[in-house]
Amino acid sequence: MCLAIPGKIVSVTEQSDHTFRVGKVSFGGILKDVNLMMVPEAKPGDYVLVHVGVAISVVDEAEAKQTFEYLRQMGELEEIEPSPPADTGTTPSNTHTL
Repeated sequence: MCLAIPGKIVSVTEQSDHTFRVGKVSFGGILKDVNLMMVPEAKPGDYVLVHVGVAISVVDEAEAKQTFEYLRQMGELEEIEPSPPADTGTTPSNTHTL
């Protein structure tokens, strides 16, 4: 099964030509470099579906947010979301309990 993750383009870097455009895309606050070759019309502020580091289509904000929420509910976002800190069961040495 192929999976495309929605993200918002934060910035676009033009390289030697439009074929090699790369953008910074935010996936729920995690920034990744994404190849924009397949979406020449994409610009900062647009939402795109990204598969294997390549934006494959531009989508509207509502669709992107709904898809992102479905993927979160399915547990398909672990790879791009930060892990919560591990609970060691100890109190940090620089804090005091009353």
